[in-house]
This record gives sequence, structure tokens and C-alpha cells, in this order.
Amino acid sequence: MYDWLIVGAGFAGSVLAERLANERGERVLVVDRRNHIGGNAYDRYDDAGILIHQYGPHIFHTNSKSIFDYLSAFTAWRPYEHRVLGQVDDRLVPIPINLDTVNTLYGLSLTSEELEGWLAARAEPVAEIRTSEDVVVSKVGRELYEKFFRSYTRKQWGIDPSELDKSVTARVPTRTNRDDRYFTDEFQFMPAQGYTRMFENMLRSPNIHVLLQTDYRDIKDVIPHRRTIFTGPIDEYFGFRFEKLPYRSLQFRHETLDREQHQPVGTVNYPMSEDYTRISEYKHLTGQVHPKTSITFEYPSAEGDPYYPIPRPENAELFKKYERLALATPDVWFVGRLATYRYYNMDQVVGQALATFRRISDALPTSADTTEVKVIPARARA
Repeated sequence: MYDWLIVGAGFAGSVLAERLANERGERVLVVDRRNHIGGNAYDRYDDAGILIHQYGPHIFHTNSKSIFDYLSAFTAWRPYEHRVLGQVDDRLVPIPINLDTVNTLYGLSLTSEELEGWLAARAEPVAEIRTSEDVVVSKVGRELYEKFFRSYTRKQWGIDPSELDKSVTARVPTRTNRDDRYFTDEFQFMPAQGYTRMFENMLRSPNIHVLLQTDYRDIKDVIPHRRTIFTGPIDEYFGFRFEKLPYRSLQFRHETLDREQHQPVGTVNYPMSEDYTRISEYKHLTGQVHPKTSITFEYPSAEGDPYYPIPRPENAELFKKYERLALATPDVWFVGRLATYRYYNMDQVVGQALATFRRISDALPTSADTTEVKVIPARARA
């Protein structure tokens, strides 16, 4: 008898497993289809002995001290500020767009104050900001939109920015100073021994059992449990009752090169050329010293594991139908990017999981306080 069946061993599932096991003393079974823990943040040593991220670069950053402090119980940290260059007009320039980006591309020597006026003169007035295209052209104008955003967004999402919700490009700022950091959060670090080791420490409890290469549907009616936490795609949980929610996927090509360094920063984006969107080099992220280097080419795809919910109004309406089913399903909590159809950063998923734990603790007695054992199979009851 388990108190909890948790579907998914990524951030959402692992944080909740750790809290339920260690704070409430409850028995937790974590299942995952993959052959490893850590979800998309899983990292491993490749054949050359270089630590790589199996599913593309994952950079931890947050402004929440409480989230940072919580994860610090399971890992030491390596300070790291991520920097990204873009291959634009045959030059490598900083992304997000900043003062050096514009001066380099156009052969100018603008100051920060002059750049503000330069951008304002090129910005296009938009009566109502609704789409990703609206966000960009209203800030930097059509030319920079074409160079940096349109082709890249079409590769990444498979549709034109004019068809995407404004939230996609609103995540990428435009700066008038020379700050070339990709993120500006207060806490920017990488787990000193990698994400997988952090997850191992998080799940290291006698109250937690982990089943890998296991589909929860194969065991949900076989292994007794009281309640369920589901972190997978919400439409899958309900058997695609309405229709499939659209997701964007990724394909990765990992290579090891017989040289110490391939590129000057951790990630180089290709907004104007190539089939791939970016190349990442992990030694920048990890600080590992090695005579060789390993890189990853990233190819967006319409097929494969779901990575990114596609933010369009019709998709949001479809999700609401599933959300109503979820709210009417007792003893099942839906947590994480796929279960709530949101484009969350890692720290946001951790924050959502911790908030869910608080709600569980407020609503439910611990198993030690429960006098009656009730088996509730984790299936949809709408």
C-alpha cells in the first residue's frame, strides 16, 4: 500500500515525492516511462567522459531565495551566467539584443541613450499587442524582427510569430545597455555534480520507491495507492477525450569533437540559417576540464516527446476542457508543465510543486492520522 503514486520523475514529481516522504512520512511510488530520473533535466557522462544534457541545455536561474534554498539541500552549486550569441548576417552578436548587438550589426557607435531613440524610430505602432510578432515589431521594428525572431520562431514552433501568443517573444527582452547575460535573475547557478545527482539525492528516502521504464497505466489498477500526482500530459491522462493538445517536440544530435573548445559561449543560436535552432557546448556550463568537447545540435520537431505547449487561443480553450475534468477528479493532483499546459521554467515548476505540497498538507491528514485504508485507483472519474 502506497500513500501516493507519482507519475513522472522530473522536477514536479521528484519535489513532491521528497516532501511527502520526508515531511509527512508517507510512502511514495514514483513511476516514469524513461530509463532514468530527472525528466528533461537529466544529464549524463558521454563516452568521452564529458557531462552532457541529454535533452538540451538546462540553465538554472531564479529570483526566489526560498526555491534556491530548497534545492540547495540536495546539491552544491557552481556559479554560472549563461551567454548566448546569434549567427546573424555572418556575425556572432549577443542575444538578447543589446547595445553591442546593434552597434556590431550596423557599424555604429551608439550610446545607450542614443539606442533608445534609434529603436523608437524603427518601432511600428501596434494598436493591440496580441501576437509574438506584435511584441517585437512594436519594440524594435521590422528589420530586427526579421533578422532575429521570425525565422527562428518559425523553426522553433512550426508556425509564424503572427499566429503565436504574445507570451512567447515577451520572454526575450531588448536591452539598451551592454549586459550580455541571457538571464538577469539573482540566483544563477548549475548543480556542481549535475542535475541527475541532485535528483538522486532528492529521491534518496526509504519511503520512496522508483519504477523506471514503467507506464503508469500498466500498474495504476494493480499497485494499491490512496492518491495520485500526475505530471504527464493532461490530455493523455483523460484518454484524449476531446482531442490531443498540441505540443512542440525536439530532436537532438550529440557530437564529441577532438578539440578543447568549439564556440566562445555555451549556446549559439541560428535565427537566419540552418535546420537546427542552436548548438550548445556543455563545458561552458559545467566548468569541466577535458581535452575534448561535446556539443548538441537542437532540431525542433512536430513529432516526438511533448516539450513545449503551443500558446495559441484555441489551444488554451481546449486545455480548459481538460482542466475542468481535472478539477472534478478526486484524489488526483495535476502538476508541472505538461499537466497544466504551461511553459514553465525549472524554478517555476519547483515553486508550483512546493505550493501543491502546502495545499496537500492543509487539506489532508498524514497517513499516520488515517484510521481507514481506502484504495482509490488513479483513473479519471468525470
